[in-house]
Amino acid sequence: MAVFLCGGLFGYGLSLSTMIQPQVVLSFLRWQDFGLTLVMGGGVAVILLAYGLGPRLLRQPLLGGRGVGFDAHLARLDRPTVLGSALFGVGWGLCGVCPGPAIAGLGAGMTDLLWALAGMAGGALLQGWWADRRRA
Repeated sequence: MAVFLCGGLFGYGLSLSTMIQPQVVLSFLRWQDFGLTLVMGGGVAVILLAYGLGPRLLRQPLLGGRGVGFDAHLARLDRPTVLGSALFGVGWGLCGVCPGPAIAGLGAGMTDLLWALAGMAGGALLQGWWADRRRA
C-alpha cells in the first residue's frame, strides 16, 4: 500500500510540474525553458536529505522489514552502463519522454505515450536478450 501511495504522489508531482508533457521536457533539453531545473533540483535536495539523515535518525528503513538496514549499494561504471546511459539520454532527447513521466502521463489520458513506453519495453527486452547471449 505504501508503494502505491508513494507512486501516486510521485505521479501527481510529475503532472503538477508538467514533466509529463514531452514538449515541456524538450524545451528544457534545448535550454529554452528552465522550469524543470527547479523540479529536478527539488528532487535531488529531497534525496540528499533522505540519504544523509535517514541512517542517522533511524535504525532501519521505515518500510524495510526485519533485518533490513541501510546498506551501501556499490555500482560499477562499466561499458554496458555507459552505453545504456547514452542510449537512454539519446532516446530522452529525441522524444522528451522518461519512463516515470510516461506512466504518469498515461494516468492523465495521454495515450500517445504508449509508443514511447513500447519503445522502452522493447529496448529492455533487447538488452535482456543481449545480456543472456553474452553470458552464454
